[in-house]
Amino acid sequence: MKNKFILIAILVSSLIGCDMSEKLGTPPQIADVNSVGCLVTNDFYAVHFSAYLKPQKGNEREALLKPYCQELPDVGQAFFAADLIDRDIREIPIGIRVVEIEKTGDKVNDFKEIRELNHVEPKIYSKGVVEAQSVLDKKGDYALILSMGGEEAVSDEDKLKITFHVGKSPFAWFKSLRDKI
Repeated sequence: MKNKFILIAILVSSLIGCDMSEKLGTPPQIADVNSVGCLVTNDFYAVHFSAYLKPQKGNEREALLKPYCQELPDVGQAFFAADLIDRDIREIPIGIRVVEIEKTGDKVNDFKEIRELNHVEPKIYSKGVVEAQSVLDKKGDYALILSMGGEEAVSDEDKLKITFHVGKSPFAWFKSLRDKI
């Protein structure tokens, strides 16, 4: 019983001290660290993906620092970041494309490209962060496609396709309800 009490006391004290930033006068840059990006993988590659929207009105710092995963709330100037988890791919050129897509099935790769919004020539991202930006001018489905190996990436296995939706999803009410629980 005494061991359980000690374990609970340690757990509670560690949880209370988790976010000391406000007490130290330095609020966290991003309020909810659990919402920073999402893990996106295929059979060969894995990245932490985040998307950011430029605020429509002014330079609202908090709005600019709000990361989204695969559901962006509205159109506008979008900034994308993919943190390369595997250190080996930091040594090969990676090409980037942002495309508007039309879904053709239920799987991630079940889509056809409608138009290309941005194309970044292959280069090596030795620091491990792949960055791109694009103006998303209408609501709908899009993909950020990372071509591992640049021009040499001819097969689907060499491409990491990160799909995302712009605009309110028909299931947004359910997701917001789930997040409150």
